[in-house]
Order: sequence, then C-alpha cells, then structure tokens
Amino acid sequence: MSYTGAVKVGGTPDVHELTDLMITKVAVGPMDNNAYLLRCRNTGEQLLIDAANDAATLLEVIGPDGLASVVTTHRHGDHWQALAEVVAATGARTYAGRHDAEGVPVPTDVLVDDGDTVRVGRVELTARHLVGHTPGSIALVYDDPHGHPHVFTGDCLFPGGPGRTTNPEEFTSLMDGLEAKLFGVLPDEAWIYPGHGNDTTLGAERPHLAEWRERGW
Repeated sequence: MSYTGAVKVGGTPDVHELTDLMITKVAVGPMDNNAYLLRCRNTGEQLLIDAANDAATLLEVIGPDGLASVVTTHRHGDHWQALAEVVAATGARTYAGRHDAEGVPVPTDVLVDDGDTVRVGRVELTARHLVGHTPGSIALVYDDPHGHPHVFTGDCLFPGGPGRTTNPEEFTSLMDGLEAKLFGVLPDEAWIYPGHGNDTTLGAERPHLAEWRERGW
C-alpha cells in the first residue's frame, strides 16, 4: 500500500519508503502529535524528530537497531514529553534550535542554527530557523536527490495555514520565514510533514498564501 501520512493515536504507523531514506510516521499523546523516525537505508542509522509522547510506542517503532539522534523541532511541551525517557533508553544525541533549547528540559547536545546540516547516516537534512510560533523553531529539509524535497515543519506549517502565533509581529515573522525559506525556494512537489495531523504539499498550500496574510494571526 502507498504512503498516505494519515495516522491516529493507537493506530499503525505509516511508512514512506524513499530510495535512500525510510520515514515512519506515528501519532502519539493526547494532542495527537506526530513523531517521525528517519532511517538511512545505506547505514541503518536512525534519527527521531520530536519525542513527543508515549515513550513505549516510540521505542517500539525505533526497534532493536537503536537511535543515533533526536531532533526537537521547538520548545512546546507536547513535543518533548517522551524525550528524557527515549534518550535514557537509547543514548541518542539531542538536537534543538539554538533559541528554543533553553525551553527543552533535557540537555541539548547540538544547538542548531539556520542552514546547519543534520545527518542520519549518509542522508543530510538542512535546518531552517523559523521565528513566530516560537523563537527557535526549526524545520528540516531533505532534498532527495532521487525525487522531490521532504520537509518536517513541526508546528510552523500545516494543511490550511501557518502555526499558531500570539500577535501580529509573530505572525508576520512566521509568514515571512515560510515564504523566504520554504515556499520561495522549494517546488510545489515538496512534501510537508507537520507536527500534528495530515501531511500536505507546498503546491497544495501555495495558492492560499495571500489569503493567510489577509486572515492574519
């Protein structure tokens, strides 16, 4: 069966098989958070994006091959509830955006800045710092050499609009960042993996940018 990205808490994870990377999406916790396990198909190394909740489920998805690293997309508590337990069980190295790390109550081994490379085996992801939902949110872009890009956006971009902001300045900052660093440089085919809910593509969302601006925060 082909990947859809439609998962539910307590349900079966969905697996997106790319040439060099396997992406396993699982929903966890009371806020229906998405966690993504990335596995380099050449080396078997694994990276987890957002140890959001339900460590037992995450550790089951990780399996016996271990975990090299965990990236926390931003400081909000629903995205790191299982981080301490997952790190304790696996010894994984922790990554977070430089300006959000202080809000993550597990020590961050690697502070991530805009444009930094995060590796899982032979696969490289590029971090994009997006300010607005939080001061230090990061998205991760995998520019697949065999196909279209894949983007893990945390809570910065969802089907139907940007993530929540609390004032007009934050909203403008987030929209500016999304347009400059994602919509402005990536093709319509770029696949979006958000922190909650279903996946989307930049092409599906691009026609609504002006509408979002008008709607405001």
